Amino acid sequence: MEDGAEYSGKSFGYKGSTAGEVVFNTAMTGYPESLTDPSYKGQILVATYPIIGNYGIPDNREKDGMPEYFESDGIHVSALAVTDYTDKYSHWSAVKSLGDWMEEHRVPGISGVDTRALTKHLREKGAMLGKVVYRNEDVPFYDPYTDHLVDMVSCKEKKVYGKGKYRILLVDCGVKYNIIRDLIALDATVIRVPWDYDFLRETYDGLFITNGPGDPVRCEATIRHLAEAFRRSEPIMGICLGNQLMGLAANAKTYKLKYGHRSHNQPVQQAGNTTAFITAQNHGFAIDTATLSADWEPYYLNLNDRTNEGVRHKTKPFFSAQFHPEASGGATDTEYMFGVFMEEVKKYASNRH
Repeated sequence: MEDGAEYSGKSFGYKGSTAGEVVFNTAMTGYPESLTDPSYKGQILVATYPIIGNYGIPDNREKDGMPEYFESDGIHVSALAVTDYTDKYSHWSAVKSLGDWMEEHRVPGISGVDTRALTKHLREKGAMLGKVVYRNEDVPFYDPYTDHLVDMVSCKEKKVYGKGKYRILLVDCGVKYNIIRDLIALDATVIRVPWDYDFLRETYDGLFITNGPGDPVRCEATIRHLAEAFRRSEPIMGICLGNQLMGLAANAKTYKLKYGHRSHNQPVQQAGNTTAFITAQNHGFAIDTATLSADWEPYYLNLNDRTNEGVRHKTKPFFSAQFHPEASGGATDTEYMFGVFMEEVKKYASNRH
């Protein structure tokens, strides 16, 4: 770790060294989904659940033009640290071990680490740079925020998914495929475009801003296009980084959390009532709601640390969630938000035609 702390263990996966930002996830399941989540780009993931690998890795078959069981086309974490790794997996969908899969993607793993102690260290000191060093093959520390991480994970050209009635323009800042799956299931045709694409020249029934890695202020083009879209009437929904980008486009400020929220068990409360949900999360930045413009208001609140978990426009069908309603893996309590969005899309489409 950059503060001098060291944790020793045994190698699994790819035999090599790497560096990145060290973060922890408290989920009990979902490692194939987490490792393929583009929001982890440039990060060394610490799994707090002690047993990892026990249900292996499913095959890479496709459905609707996407891998059926993964959240992107590859592994995005820089490395994985666990307490107890096993390659003796047992699950009906498994075709290989976690270690073999990581080796194929050249991603190192380290087991035998006291991840409880490491997580406590990160909670006290905050997320920090670190490196996994294999057999004294040292590498320099790497700060992923020096790179434009969204540009690294976003698609490079337009791609269309589904054949639904309603056209959803999806701005890919590092999309998790389950977002696209949920939209297709609700009668959408999803047009996926790069993060800096000028979507204002397209015709669509709804606009969707996805999750992604890194500091949201680096996405100047997306923020500029969003601010212009706010003057129009097409429904807009954002998730995770999309929430932060909508906040920035609404003239709010964002800030980096001490160690972020990465888990399947974060409680959030809907503004204006006592309704609470258990949510899946993966983010390191948040909106300062005190800086929101007068046309906007908080939508959800984190009940652990009182940070913002979503914003909404007071009069137009624009809203966002800092958590992950598509929840892959994780709790599906808030999946209804896709239905809310698509109902607004249907109203807009019927009024337009």
